[in-house]
Amino acid sequence: MGVLDGKVVLVTGGGNGIGKETALLAAREGAKVVVNDLGGGLSGGDEGDAGPAEKVAAEIRTAGGEAVSNSDSVTDMRAVEGMIEQAKDTFGGLDAIVNPAGILRDTMFHKMSEDDWDKVIDVHLRGSFNVTRAAVELFREQEHGAFVLFTSTSGLIGNIGQANYAAAKMGIVGLSRIVAMEGERKNVRSNVIAPFAWTRMIASIPVKDEAGAQRVERMKNGMRADQVAQLAVALCADKAKDVSGQIFGVRGNEVVLFDQPRPVKSVARLEGWDPESLLDQCMPAMKADFTDMGATASVFPYDPI
Repeated sequence: MGVLDGKVVLVTGGGNGIGKETALLAAREGAKVVVNDLGGGLSGGDEGDAGPAEKVAAEIRTAGGEAVSNSDSVTDMRAVEGMIEQAKDTFGGLDAIVNPAGILRDTMFHKMSEDDWDKVIDVHLRGSFNVTRAAVELFREQEHGAFVLFTSTSGLIGNIGQANYAAAKMGIVGLSRIVAMEGERKNVRSNVIAPFAWTRMIASIPVKDEAGAQRVERMKNGMRADQVAQLAVALCADKAKDVSGQIFGVRGNEVVLFDQPRPVKSVARLEGWDPESLLDQCMPAMKADFTDMGATASVFPYDPI
């Protein structure tokens, strides 16, 4: 018996990395799986290849599970609607979507092209909109359904050279929150995961110094895609029916629950503010509570557990 017995799950980006591990684990936990992967490169600039998705689907079938493949792009709403129909036609329904599909086009913001911006926003943020919008009415009608979307500490905390990626990933946090709030009465759940894992996407980030090289080694040895998949699959299960609207992180064997923006301090002035008083009184009063400019590594400086 698995936690997803009788469920149908669509996994995007299922040909590699976290998506692949999630598809394989979902099948082992009893789900029938639609494995989607465009089969393109990390920068999103090529035509794609049906091979990676079918290879994972074939591996599931060889192990005795049920799976079909799909090589369409999450950036195309009609194609995503086709994925939903494929799940319904092949397996009789759909219960959950896990959406780790993504690309990177890292560069300093002052050197970033419009194309670098648009491509990353399209795959991550538009892709997340497409998979949620295409399925949400079905989930509401059947009064159950789970979305597992993916954010990043590049957005939650910040990493230099990833303005496009960070903006998309923070947009996904907002999207997931509203989908969860609006879906609560219909048992439609949405959560996001910020993964720490060695994948081909992470491997593409240039290593520029010794500290970066050490971080890479920690990720290779202690933070694996299959560890992230455990939480992604768990969030699709009926036992997680009370878990929605949350931001999680997975770092090795550590599961992190992130806070969400709430007021940390307020300063009032009865006579109202003007620019000078804001600079002389308000900002100094709040400065001790400002969030520092440290990147992800400064918030998680310790080795993975």
